[in-house]
Amino acid sequence: MQVGQYKRAHGIPVYAPHREAEVLSRVLGHSRGPLQPRTIEAVYREVMSGSFALERPISIGFLGPRGSFSHVAAVKHFGSSVDFQDLREIAGVFTEVERGHVEYGLVPIENSIHGGVTESLDAFIAQGARDDEARVRVYAEVQLEIHHALMANCAPDQVHTIYSKPEVFSQCRNWLATQYPKAELVPVASSSRAVQIVAQQSVGRTPGEPGPSAAAIGNALAGELYGVHVLFPRIEDNPNNITRFCVIARQSALRSGDDKTSIMFATVNKPGALVSVLQDFHAAGVNLTHIDKRPSGRTNWSYTFFIDAQGHASDAHLSKALESARRHCKELHILGSYPRSKRILA
Repeated sequence: MQVGQYKRAHGIPVYAPHREAEVLSRVLGHSRGPLQPRTIEAVYREVMSGSFALERPISIGFLGPRGSFSHVAAVKHFGSSVDFQDLREIAGVFTEVERGHVEYGLVPIENSIHGGVTESLDAFIAQGARDDEARVRVYAEVQLEIHHALMANCAPDQVHTIYSKPEVFSQCRNWLATQYPKAELVPVASSSRAVQIVAQQSVGRTPGEPGPSAAAIGNALAGELYGVHVLFPRIEDNPNNITRFCVIARQSALRSGDDKTSIMFATVNKPGALVSVLQDFHAAGVNLTHIDKRPSGRTNWSYTFFIDAQGHASDAHLSKALESARRHCKELHILGSYPRSKRILA
């Protein structure tokens, strides 16, 4: 509570990713086992979550509905003592952070199987039209293992209909073909909505009525929230499916010593402009870990590029690369420098 008073008096953010990274690194450095690092990290994330609530209550906006993988990532990263707001759309998360209605937002940015999340990239492009003070910034990153479970309130042999997102069906195709080759697969807007549908079908039945025959594929948190039982956990075909999320905020993160910088740019219309930008980073010794593109939305066949670079924008070598790259760009925006995620949340 004293720390909270000090932060409020000096305008210091309650949640500081560089301090979080420092604390977790120190704690894990003291561990000699037998607890796994992810177990220790989970305990200390809850301790920090409770501390946030004492210092000053904070709200986290996420892409809903409740029980979505964005909700799971938010809870695992921020702990259970903060307030979570279902903002329904990725654009809504950006808007509510920008307006100050929530302190932080969490949005998916990239999946290891399906690639970049276009809605998030487009939201950053829309932010590019604002001046620097109005833009939200990438404040931290979160990596989450994506595991799918078959959930129902009936016996496994009674399942005849299965609800989920089309992408989820494709990620569980082999398992479904083996275990439920005759089941009707019904696509819905989200996996958490699928769990809601199954829960609603279980409500209001009178004794003697036939039981429900519907199941949903989603994550276990959705099952807990809506009262639907897990029949089979981890049914995904690829157990190494990971989604990377960005925490967005109105302020910038400080250096942690092991950082990443996200950059958005559009090149000038001349031969080799994109190559020149990439060569500037190479010449400065900057390692680029990700590159993506989206249509600019302004002129046909013009594109906005997204890259992630190792290092903080204030590091000398990265600052030099950014200065050189600007010569080949119509616009270049630093979306944020933030501590690099070192562990994957399960």
